[in-house]
Amino acid sequence: MSAYAIGNLFPPARLDDEVLTYMERVQCTLDPFGGRFLVHGAPERAVLEGEWPGAVVVIEFPSMAAARDWYASPDYQALLPLRTRHMAGDVLLVDGVPEGYDAAATAATLREAQGAAG
Repeated sequence: MSAYAIGNLFPPARLDDEVLTYMERVQCTLDPFGGRFLVHGAPERAVLEGEWPGAVVVIEFPSMAAARDWYASPDYQALLPLRTRHMAGDVLLVDGVPEGYDAAATAATLREAQGAAG
């Protein structure tokens, strides 16, 4: 099951050279773990609910284990400060849903569990 690294990053108006170096090198850290960018920055977007003031980044991995291993890898950890010294943000790893996922079935399970508890 795929997993995703999702970032809501807050770049300054002018990117520091270290951030550009990070961007040039980050793909090399993703490759051994099967990571690939699905969204990178998203300059065009429509915020339909709430606020999203940052730059959106979504990276897909083949599994949560691969995503965790990438983030913890010595190569990525050595590269990471080039971004974090100059750009704040929120980053998380999340599991995707399996093929054929049905939100209505999940709702039914939750409804049943809440009825049993209530």
